[in-house]
Amino acid sequence: MNAPWSPTRAGAAMRDPFAAYICDENTAEKIRPVCIELGWPIEKINKGGLRNAVQSLSVSASPNILFVDLSESGDPLNDINALAEVCEPGTVVIAAGEVNDVRLYRDLMASGIQDYLLKPFTTDQLRDAIAHAQAVLNGPRNLEPSAERPHMMTAVIGARGGVGASALAASLAWLMSDTHKWSTAMLDLDIHFGTGALSLDLEPGRGLTDAIDNPSRIDGLFIERAMVRASDKLSILSAEAPINQPMLTDGGAFYQLQEEMRAVFECTVIDMPRAMLVQHPHLMADVRYAVIVTELTLAGARDMIRLLSWFKSNAPQTEAFVVANRVGAGASEVSRKDFESSIERKIDFILPLDLKTVCQAAKLGKSIAEVGKATKLGIAMRDLCKRLMAATGDLSGLASEKPKAASISLVGKLSGLKSAFTKKPKGEAAAK
Repeated sequence: MNAPWSPTRAGAAMRDPFAAYICDENTAEKIRPVCIELGWPIEKINKGGLRNAVQSLSVSASPNILFVDLSESGDPLNDINALAEVCEPGTVVIAAGEVNDVRLYRDLMASGIQDYLLKPFTTDQLRDAIAHAQAVLNGPRNLEPSAERPHMMTAVIGARGGVGASALAASLAWLMSDTHKWSTAMLDLDIHFGTGALSLDLEPGRGLTDAIDNPSRIDGLFIERAMVRASDKLSILSAEAPINQPMLTDGGAFYQLQEEMRAVFECTVIDMPRAMLVQHPHLMADVRYAVIVTELTLAGARDMIRLLSWFKSNAPQTEAFVVANRVGAGASEVSRKDFESSIERKIDFILPLDLKTVCQAAKLGKSIAEVGKATKLGIAMRDLCKRLMAATGDLSGLASEKPKAASISLVGKLSGLKSAFTKKPKGEAAAK
């Protein structure tokens, strides 16, 4: 039960999506509407509970998701172990029972079941449990990182909100997994409003919120179950937590997730809200690269100055790349020259404005890099990815050229930038 999911497992496509073995009609009434919603045949709801499940599955194929009722079982643990002997690997088991005992719950979870519902449960509770089980089925394969190259962890951070950092993070993760064939994890740390799963047309599941609520559960098996598989090489951990439920954490869960992903994947792309740098600066300890995304605006310049200063003081081991997004052919609020002068370094990559490709990617539920492979925007993203993927080599020759820093205050830098907007034409200056 709950063995590592494999898309090549013999007969997986021929399995029934769901089967239930229940002890009473009230439980059946809770299951039927969920089956109807998901298009599953209600004929797969069987009477007899766990004992009947063991007998039936000993002579027939196991379903992808199995619901078993433990109410009539005198020894649930032994019966679950008997079920494990007849269940094929990969079956996700949801159990229900009337015993409210923490020790039983822990023993059942340790035996390999996915969830335990205390009767009487609601249809919504069952719906959530099945959604979690589906997320497990879509989880990543049990991958092992290559011993030939170090794990590469990259954080993508927006200097301002809405500059396209999340879209770029999804594209980089897709490029690393699809073009370069590295096993890649994408971790979206915007707990309430993250778009990591949404941008790839996936359901986020509840793995990330479970990790925050129970950090002690985080291990390799948890990662395997919690992450949602986007492709053979790309898996995502994202969330859409209720906006009326604040997530209270010291950041320990996020750091543990990073550590476990390091052990399983070759690359990790973190979509990191900039507020995380303030709240949980330790998350940058093992991050090799930071891609800081901005637009050519006055506010963008101000916050880029502050972020670059933060990295210099708090994460000197992290190499920061400045990426200007949505740069059009016409005039921008701040010219590239003035922007670079203000932040005292060159912009590393320019991503051109391409509304057509961005809209098409959103409609198709795919990354911008995948949809716009042949566009200037897609090519620019690919160039950025290549630069990041050079992690196994010496990047000293590729580091951005940084002008010598002058001892100018932040106010002075921004004042100088503002003065560039009000410079008078040469002719008018000469006349005076």
